[in-house]
Amino acid sequence: MIQSMTGFGKSIFQLPSKKITVEIKSLNSKNLDLNARIPSQYREKELLLRNKISRALTRGKVDFSVFIEVTGEDTTAVVNPAVVKKYMAQLNEIVPGDETELLKMAIKMPDALKTEREEIDTKEFESIEEAVEEALREINDFRTAEGKALENDLVQRARNIQDLLKKVIAMDPERIDGVRERLLKGVAELKENVDENRFEQELVYYIEKFDITEEKVRLENHMDYFLKTMDSLDSNGKKLAFISQEMGREINTIGSKSNYAPMQQLVVQMKDELEKIKEQLLNVL
Repeated sequence: MIQSMTGFGKSIFQLPSKKITVEIKSLNSKNLDLNARIPSQYREKELLLRNKISRALTRGKVDFSVFIEVTGEDTTAVVNPAVVKKYMAQLNEIVPGDETELLKMAIKMPDALKTEREEIDTKEFESIEEAVEEALREINDFRTAEGKALENDLVQRARNIQDLLKKVIAMDPERIDGVRERLLKGVAELKENVDENRFEQELVYYIEKFDITEEKVRLENHMDYFLKTMDSLDSNGKKLAFISQEMGREINTIGSKSNYAPMQQLVVQMKDELEKIKEQLLNVL
């Protein structure tokens, strides 16, 4: 079973005076790239939350956000009177005006409000942890559903390559006969007497150079291993990518050795299917 690296999870907890919202979204990445945005009073707990997310998601470019909205009267932000008065005095020197209007402008200036550092509320942080776990469950469900769609497409394209390989195998005797006929025709056109034994030896050597038996067997094995890996319990996009690279090597070698237009056309189709597989694997966990 494979999973996608793309996903989104969200959880909202309502406390008596605060609403906590946790969001986790992920995109594809070679490794885990976690960006966290949490309220300053919980910075000392950031590592704990990062470890929790890292264990659950493994890979991907992950954005993790915690938003806390005060819904009651409880607040730690207070007006800084000295700063506000100083701003008002400076503004009044520039353009004399009504004190109410000056206050409206001054209160928006930097440091007009000061926030007293809050101690970590244990119950509130427990709620944040619960929200993170719920968001992780949601994003993993999302990844699994996306992975199912990816799996269906990857299996279909792998089957297409297998079908094309069967056509290559069926066409191979015809290709070898064609090579033999071209060589015989070339020698006949020379109108020269040749040593039959030597010619046969050269013919065998030439045909062996273009023999693709090993490549066909290896490609079949790679395809079976690819599908078997997809059926495993763990999602392993990196392993599937490595196998697809080996598949590509065998397909390329078959194409370079074929020296036969109908077979090269099949190889082009195989390459096209493989490129689509590689593109999809970029998003597999």
